[in-house]
Parts: sequence; structure tokens; C-alpha cells
Amino acid sequence: MAQRVLILIEGSTKGSGLLYIQAAQRLGLHPITLATDPARYEYLWAEGLESIQVDTDDLEALIHVCSRLRSTYNIAGITGFPNPGESVFVTVGKLCGHFGLPGPNPASIEQCCDKFNQRQLLAAAGVPIPAYRLAANAGDIKRATAEMGLPVIMKPAAGCGSSGVRLCRTVDEVAEHTRHLLGGTHIWRSSPRILVEEFAQGRHYTAQIMGNEVIGITTSDFGPPPHFVYRQFTFPAPLAAEEHDRIVEVALSSVRALSLGWGPTNIELRWTKGGPVVIEVNPRLAGTPDPQLVQLAYGVDLVTEHIKLVIGDERSSRKLHAHTAAARILVPDRDGTVDWTDGPDRAAAIPGVAEVKLYVMPKTPIVRKGDDRDWIGYVIASSPSLAQTEAILQNAVGLIGWSITPFPTIHE
Repeated sequence: MAQRVLILIEGSTKGSGLLYIQAAQRLGLHPITLATDPARYEYLWAEGLESIQVDTDDLEALIHVCSRLRSTYNIAGITGFPNPGESVFVTVGKLCGHFGLPGPNPASIEQCCDKFNQRQLLAAAGVPIPAYRLAANAGDIKRATAEMGLPVIMKPAAGCGSSGVRLCRTVDEVAEHTRHLLGGTHIWRSSPRILVEEFAQGRHYTAQIMGNEVIGITTSDFGPPPHFVYRQFTFPAPLAAEEHDRIVEVALSSVRALSLGWGPTNIELRWTKGGPVVIEVNPRLAGTPDPQLVQLAYGVDLVTEHIKLVIGDERSSRKLHAHTAAARILVPDRDGTVDWTDGPDRAAAIPGVAEVKLYVMPKTPIVRKGDDRDWIGYVIASSPSLAQTEAILQNAVGLIGWSITPFPTIHE
């Protein structure tokens, strides 16, 4: 009998890729990664995992590779990762349809990946969202800002990881970010399309969804504005029952409005003075550390449950326990070169610490981008209570240190 294979389109540099590899292996599957540049994903060569280089933007090339693999293997399922954008899940849906495998509806994913189309569909369905305008040039941005008033959020209409997202509180900040987005610094995969949005102020939450079921809700904290770089995630979010129910109601309304409901979705919201407002719907499983937090808190392995869906097996989201898990993101405070790092092993030895990860080592250059690429590591902890988890996390983070020497100043 041919070996059962899970095809993974692209990978993840933050940890989710290896989680999928390990979950697939536990399910008796042989994972094979198809990537434009497999060398991007260190875990592939570090673990001696099979990968094939192919242009993952080329659907026909992917079909050709998968057809060739089918002559040797039994392809049980296909899924992927949002590198460099969530449009990879459109490709995944088309591949699944071509080979008669379970998968997402590519048309639903495609309309969701365009944040402007997503806003239109949510608004038409009565889902609460911030006021917004679509802009293609500096004149559009200036008009949109004048109509809505400051402050505003400016972001690309397609993308992930908070790349190109900024809070603009003054006319000068709007002009500065306009130059960044349109002046050649930001990399566009198509013609520039920018969302100018009302700044919805309030606590940030993420609904973790599988199919049409909200598994739980995470709350997140960010570093200082104007960027939105995550600093901490806590699961489950401490919410009153009526707040929890209201977020679930809005989240599931979003899923219906966008014709999703197959597989994982994560929905970002802000709790404003008027209640929950949807910031973004992502038609995929949230990346690290969210899957780890859900598993530590509830005993629900979202990665494994997603793979079960992908290969047509029955899944279960039964909660095994009720703990609190939290992750602290390690972010540098300056650009420069890493001199030394210290403490991860001591931090990992603390009871209640589940995982410590540092992405950098001595001689690593640090150039902050104001998005998720600024992460240099994380610490994850869990315990039966929120207060205890916070104390464990604080203790562990306090043991980790690093030194960064600023880049030399160039004198003319």
C-alpha cells in the first residue's frame, strides 16, 4: 500500500510549520513541503524533512508536482501557510478541488483575503466594522483622512503579519506612511491598494474558530504605537459571560457573511464603547503561539484537528481541562548587531514554562520593521490560574537577556 502523504504548501518561520510536521507524523502521515525557497524554513533541513522546490504562485506547476507524487504516494491531504500572503489558501483550495480532496472553498478564501472586499461583505451583512475607505494614491488617502478625521489606521488591502500597518494620529504621520507605502519601501505583489480605517479603540481579542465552532477567545497586548507588534497573548481571555457570548455571536456572523465555515478561521476584534468590532477575518489557523496556548489551556490540539479535517477524518474539540496559558513575545528595543544572548535554558527549567524560543544568536543583525518580523523569540507558560501564569511568565522572561550593539553611524 502506498505511503499516505500530507502536502504542505510553503512553511512557517515562527514555529507553526514544525507543529504541522510533527502532528502529521503522529497521525502516520509523511509530510512533504512544496516551497518556492525551501531554505527559508530552517526546520526542514534541521530535521531532514522532505521538500521540493517549486513556484507556489504557479498553480499548474503545483498540479504537475502533486500529480508526479501521486504516482508514488497516496496524497491524503493538502494544506499550507500564509507566506508571503494568505492567497496561498486560495491555491490550496484549488489544488484540493483538482485532486478531489477535502479543502476550503477557494472563492470564499479569495474574497476574504482582499480586506476591502471582506469589509464590504461584512458591512452588507450588518457585522460591526470600523469606517473605512479604499485608496490607490496619495490624493485618495488625503481625501479619506479628511472625511473620517484623525486618527486613522493605514494598511495594505492584502497581506499578513501587520506588515505596512500603522496608526497615524497627525497629518504629518499620514504623509510619512503614504510615502512609505507608495514610495517603493513597501513591497507590493500587485497594484497598490490601501485601506484607510477609523481607529477602533479598545481591548484586542481573537476568536479561534474551527468550522462553525468558536473554540475559545484570546486577548492580546501590543507594543507602543504607531505600530502593532504583539507583546503578549493570553488564553482564554478573561471575559464576563455576556462579553464572551457577544464576541462569539459577532465572530460566527462574520463566518457566515464570508461563506467560510470549513476548517480554521481566526477573527480579530476590538471591544469598543459600542461593543465588539471586527478588525480582520483570517481564513486560517492563527500562527504561533495561539495553537500552543489553546492546547495548554484546553487540551485541544488545533493543528491535529485541522489535519484530520484535511485528510477527511473525524475531528474532536472536546476540552480536557481549563487552565490559563500566556505567551510573552521578545522584541528588541533598538537596531544593531546581537552581541550575546543568555538565559533561555534557565527560563525553560521553571515549573509551568512550556516553551522558550529565541530566533537570534550572536552576530545576528537586527533591523526592526514595525511588524511581526520584529519578534526575536517568545516564552509560553501555563497554570490553573491567570495570576499564577502571569507570575511564572514574568519570572521566566526576567531570566532572558541579550545585548545589541547599534550599527556604526556613517559620517559624511
